[in-house]
Parts: sequence; structure tokens; C-alpha cells
Amino acid sequence: MPDDATSPSNRGALELAAAFRRGDTTPTEAVELYLERIEAYGDTVGAFVTVTAEAARATAAAATERIRRGEPLSDLDGVPTGIKDLAMTEGLVTKFGSAATSDFVPPFSDEVVNRIAAAGLVSLGKTNTPELGLPCYTEPDVAPPARTPYDLARGAGGSSGGAAAAVAADLLPVAHGSDGGGSIRIPASVCGLVGFKPSRGRISRAPVYGDITGLSTSGPLASTVRDSAAFLDVMAGHTVTDALWAAETPDGSLLDWCDREPGRLRIARFAKPVIADAVVNPEVLAAYEDVSRVLVKLGHEVVDVDPPMGDDVIGAFETVWAVSAALWPLDPAREHLLRPLTRWLRDRGQAASAPEFGNAMVAMQQAGAETLAALAPYDIVLTPTLAQLPAPIGGIRNDDDPEADFEAQKAFTPFTSAWNVTGMPAVSLPTGWSETGLPIGTMLGAKPGQDHLLYALSAQIEATVAPGPRGWGRPPIRLPS
Repeated sequence: MPDDATSPSNRGALELAAAFRRGDTTPTEAVELYLERIEAYGDTVGAFVTVTAEAARATAAAATERIRRGEPLSDLDGVPTGIKDLAMTEGLVTKFGSAATSDFVPPFSDEVVNRIAAAGLVSLGKTNTPELGLPCYTEPDVAPPARTPYDLARGAGGSSGGAAAAVAADLLPVAHGSDGGGSIRIPASVCGLVGFKPSRGRISRAPVYGDITGLSTSGPLASTVRDSAAFLDVMAGHTVTDALWAAETPDGSLLDWCDREPGRLRIARFAKPVIADAVVNPEVLAAYEDVSRVLVKLGHEVVDVDPPMGDDVIGAFETVWAVSAALWPLDPAREHLLRPLTRWLRDRGQAASAPEFGNAMVAMQQAGAETLAALAPYDIVLTPTLAQLPAPIGGIRNDDDPEADFEAQKAFTPFTSAWNVTGMPAVSLPTGWSETGLPIGTMLGAKPGQDHLLYALSAQIEATVAPGPRGWGRPPIRLPS
């Protein structure tokens, strides 16, 4: 497959869409090139569970004709993408990362999937995810483990690991992900991508509304800030059945805000882990300090603060997470196919009484409110994304001791879940690289509903740290020739 700079497979989403409109290439040509690359490298990086080549070709042909007529459906019409295999896709098997649900075929699609299709993007298939999206690593029974293409011995994170691996390995220009405790930002950090978790209510959860905790949302994984914003513009919006939604983006689209100066911002920062007594890797801390200096250089005020969320929320979050696992509707005859971690979490959730779950929800929401109050004087909050460099395949997973597995996950990801509790938008930016060329993410959060401000600042950082069409000073990925 061509690897030169003119190949559609080496272009970002907006750049590729612009090439379609200029007539330099077509969605049909782009899809064929990406399918070739998926054939060559998809299993190597564990990107896909299901590839829908023929459906993608038909969708690309329709997009090619629309664009030739000058009638694109959106800024990203014809651009290839993938749908995380936790999202319902009508008529297409959705495995949820589990052997226990490996033959489930939904009779409908999630609203966010329909919005992606309505914008003309071309899904090449379902991307890999861990069982029920629960772990922060993607090593399911139903697909190869997802790997970061910067070191194939290390995982791509989770639970949007396949989506991140696909974008980082140049198998897709953008991909759909979801995030209930860091599941977009974790794989973005270990795969050198922009991973954006929107504000609670920015993206509709229709028609299932299965997450009663408010922790989870869909969101984009992309190579650049602008690609991320354009894809979130496609996914965002509410339906008449939504009881909760975020305010509309003011004065234009999120993509528009990437071209606006954010103004001088007050930025709180801390690097002390929130949900675990973890040690933060020195190279991760160095990347965090580098971004802090960039922010000061850009004229922002950066203030050290104590972590605004106390460790008293940990027990409540764990109870809520376990009950969420227990709420998955599974055939009792197939529960024996679940992984040890999933069974351990479901047992823990089923053991919680209704009052215990209710009290945990109240405690979690109160902790979120206290955190928002503590951060109210600031526009943005800065932390590392993860405590460590990308973890080796199998390095966190512990089938013999699920409780130890869970504790290791907390130590790896002690920052991300706080912003799921508050409902704040948060983004992991690929601001650093280790001495051995491994990606290091830095995380920014903003007040609920301020997704546009977070994009404006992220674009400003991207332009400063690593200008250029692909940005971020990425070293070459390491795929077999």
C-alpha cells in the first residue's frame, strides 16, 4: 500500500475531505486504500472485530457521486471511520468485546451511529473493545489484543483501544469511541492521539439510555484537534427523547472554535493522582511540566492546586462501576464465558443493595459538585492523562486475581475518571514522547458545556507545540514491513 504523503491513507480527515472536493481523490479510492491497509495491519494492531468491506464500498460510491455533484452532506462526507463495538449497529453483529455476547445482532442503531451515517462518513467496521468496555486495556477473547503501533509489545489502552490503534496505525483517519472512566483519553494517550470526552449531554444516548450513572459518553479519536472537532460536530446533538443535554455550541461549530483565540485563561494544575496512591512516571511528569511552560508562554495564568476531588469518592465510584457491570443483560447460560474480571465486578455489583447503590450515586454526585465548586475560579484544569507509559500486553491484566487487576488499572489511570464524575469535557493531547519514542498524553478539562473553549485552547497548544498538517512531532510508527 502506498505510504507517500499524497496517499489518502496519510491524510487527516479534513484534509482528505478537502481532497475529495477538489477532485484529487474520491471516497471510493480512499476506502480501497484503507481496506488494503486494514488487511495488512488490522490484526497486527488489533484494531477491528468486524470489517464491513462491501457495505463500505457501497457507501463510498454514494458519497463519491454526491461530492461530484457538489452536494456533500457534511464537512466529513465520504471520510472513512469505524464504530466502537460497544455501540449498537442495526443488522451488524455487536460483540461488546465478549464471548458471552459474540452473536448479538441489534435490531437498531444508536443515535450517534445514525448521526455519523447521516453525515456521510463511511464505516469500515466495528473496532475492538475489551469485555463490556470495563478494563482500561483491550485484550478480549473475541479479537487480537489492541496494540499501540509505537511499540507492538505494548497495549493500545481501553476501552476504545481498537479505535485508537486504527487511527494511530493509519487504518482510519478518525474513529468513534466512548468514555465512562477514561476510555477515550487512555488509548489516546498511549497511541499518540487527540482523544476528546465531551460534556455530559453533548451526545445523545438514545435510544437505549443504558447508562443510568451519567458517566459515559461517545466521543472522537483523531490525529489532530481540528479533525477531532469536526467529528464531534457530526456526533453532537440531542433528540426529542433526551431528558438531559448540553447547551449548544455558541457562535458556530466546534471546528470554528479551533480558529479562535481562547483569550487569557486561568488554569489550575495538579499531578497528584486522584483515585489511587500511584507513582507518576518521571517522563510523564516532564511532559506535564512542558505543557505548563507552553501555557505560560502563551500568556495564560497557571496555578498549582491540590486535587479537587478527595479519595473518599473512590469507594462510591467503585460501587457504581460494579453495579453498572452487573446491569448488563446477559444470558445466564453464557455467563460462564465471561472473563474473571467481569465476573468479579458483576458479583460485586450484584452484592450491593439498592440503598448502597443509591448512596454511592449520591456520594459520587456530591463529590462531583464539590469538585466543580473548587475549580470554579479557573477556566481549565491541567493534569497528566496517565500515571505511566504505555503498558505491556498482559502487564495489567490478571485473570488469577481480578481484584489485583482492578487495582493495577486504578494505578495506571488515576486521573481520568474524575472528569466522568463531574461531567466536564476533557481532552488528552499527545504533547510528549518518551526517550524510547512512546507517546505521553497530557489532559485538559473545562467547565461543563465549555467544550468550545477546550477546543480553542487545544488548537492553540497544537499550533505551538507542533505545527503542521499532522502535528505533534510524532515519531514513525513501528509496523512490520
